[in-house]
Amino acid sequence: MTGTSGDYQDDPDTYEALAEDLLASVVALRRASRRAAGRGPVFASLTGAQADLVRLLYLRPGLGVAAAAAELGMAANSVSTLVGRLTTAGLVRRTQADGDRRAASLELTDDARRRMSEWRDRRAAAVAGALARMDAGERERLAAAVEPLRRLADGVEKE
Repeated sequence: MTGTSGDYQDDPDTYEALAEDLLASVVALRRASRRAAGRGPVFASLTGAQADLVRLLYLRPGLGVAAAAAELGMAANSVSTLVGRLTTAGLVRRTQADGDRRAASLELTDDARRRMSEWRDRRAAAVAGALARMDAGERERLAAAVEPLRRLADGVEKE
């Protein structure tokens, strides 16, 4: 990482460096938490795109193929192919959407949801353990950063 919190002034020239540091930090946290939780039985045989779809359906059950494709930034036919493979693997259930026989509603099977929940619990426990080892001031600064990070993510989505 290029800087520390004191290195970023309210100057557009520093925004790119801050952006790089934020992205690197978030990626490192996600990678470390996933490594600590293990790949888990849900993800053991999945491709990256399949795992992304499983994570999305865990958070947003009932999405249709088009909505999932938009959320993942993929073509609808690619997501449809992923859904077919995940359905065959017993991880995703496709049901007819209300009032439209052509539209499908997607959700994880009960077993996949349970295993995802257990994996997410392990990830959260790993992060909570690391938080417990930090000093109170660091935890307070991280807690204060959560909402600005959410607003930043929303702003990036709107770009």
